Amino acid sequence: MSKLARRLSILALFLCLTVGILFVTQDLWLRALGRRLVYSDPPCKADLILVLAGDFTGSRAIRAAELLQQGWAPKAMFSGAGTIYGVNEGDLALAFLQRSGLPLADWSNNPNPARSTAAEALYNIPRMRSLGVHRFILVTSNFHTRRAAAIYRKAAPDLPFCVVAAPDPDFDPDNWWHDREGRKTAFFEWCKTLATSLGL
Repeated sequence: MSKLARRLSILALFLCLTVGILFVTQDLWLRALGRRLVYSDPPCKADLILVLAGDFTGSRAIRAAELLQQGWAPKAMFSGAGTIYGVNEGDLALAFLQRSGLPLADWSNNPNPARSTAAEALYNIPRMRSLGVHRFILVTSNFHTRRAAAIYRKAAPDLPFCVVAAPDPDFDPDNWWHDREGRKTAFFEWCKTLATSLGL
């Protein structure tokens, strides 16, 4: 056997072993990938709860309402980014809370044309400053927490906040690869995370 053939055989064996190990351990590293997207602090006392846009199930709104009722902050605000069928997303979220029987007295909306989490920060941070907010709670879906936290820390390093994850019906960090919606959510969020880290 020639030297080249031996090298190719060793490379093929190495690739087969690598694929085999990845297959056997797939639950471990897929779970680690899912968990890496999630970052959640314990709730902290704050002046405001900020609920990010992009949730169409109501999970973020419900989690924020729980924090409000538990007294972690005196008021809450939706980041009303964009419109759906001509209706601002924040207004839809307020209507959802009302239909759920929750009081709206301590809620507000910050309508804005943002199309990304980074763009949302450019509208939400000045609004919070104008309201005299010195600390806030950032509420978003579990898969979105780590990226959102990094964006807000960069956009307002002087404004402290804690991140509270809302459960998402389409993403379980420990089992996301078992269903189509979970796979889609993880794929797109990892693409966005990598793009954010590259400054894109």
